[in-house]
Amino acid sequence: MKNCRSSLCSLVVLLSLLSAAAAATRPVVNLKFKTINVPGAQQTDIFGVNNSSVGVGSYVDSHGSRHGFMAAGGKITDIDDPNGTNTYCLAINNHGAIVGYYTAANFSAQAFLYENGTFTDIGPVGSTGSQALGINDQGEITGNFGDAGGVHGFLWDGTSYTAINVPGAAFTLGGGINNAGLMTEVWIDADGSAESSLYDGSQFTTINVPGAEDSSAGAINKFGDVVFSWEDSNDNYHGAVLHAGKFYNFDDPKGVRTFGYGINDHRVIVGAFVPSGSSNHSGYGAKR
Repeated sequence: MKNCRSSLCSLVVLLSLLSAAAAATRPVVNLKFKTINVPGAQQTDIFGVNNSSVGVGSYVDSHGSRHGFMAAGGKITDIDDPNGTNTYCLAINNHGAIVGYYTAANFSAQAFLYENGTFTDIGPVGSTGSQALGINDQGEITGNFGDAGGVHGFLWDGTSYTAINVPGAAFTLGGGINNAGLMTEVWIDADGSAESSLYDGSQFTTINVPGAEDSSAGAINKFGDVVFSWEDSNDNYHGAVLHAGKFYNFDDPKGVRTFGYGINDHRVIVGAFVPSGSSNHSGYGAKR
């Protein structure tokens, strides 16, 4: 900043103030937060929740290994894909089917479906890696995969895969899906920032959190409510909900960073936060 022209410095400051003002004037939704940590874990993340308030996520054990898990009625059940290590459970539908990914022997990510006690690898043939991020009650699965051309989103309808590429995106990372087939798509723009879109199978609509440096959409419920994690100009992370065309901020009051990942039809939100004085995540469930 020492050698920059004063007009440029003033512009940078002005843009920062405008960004901060946009975030500050956005309404806040008041939620009641409940911390959810796997006993003995170094870190816990809750990524998805269904209408029975059954949550799924991953935790880091005392040895530094990742495990998938399901949380239901106060009981934690490990869900680890036997074909690899470091399992992440990312979404669960109302029939109890779970999707996520694990680390394969070649250190690539491998998407899976866990249903009726059975793990099944999924992902387009020939992909160099894959992650399953969302599943609806029809069994349609969304996620991403890599190939020689980059990283793309995908939709699996139970029969075939459809690649999804947001126009103008450097990479498309996928997102969630509701029972109407409406999808969220996180994508990386030319500047390397995360942006988000809604995709109905034919049209993309940008849904970035106003004033955010990075805007990452998570799950979407039957009402079209979308939960977000977003980054402000000071490298702080917050949660947000898009409801009826308006964005509402939220932050877990026990932490310094909040991430929004999942939302169900009862508008229960799940995610993670960084507790004050810590660098590790704790999971949470929140509702009004």
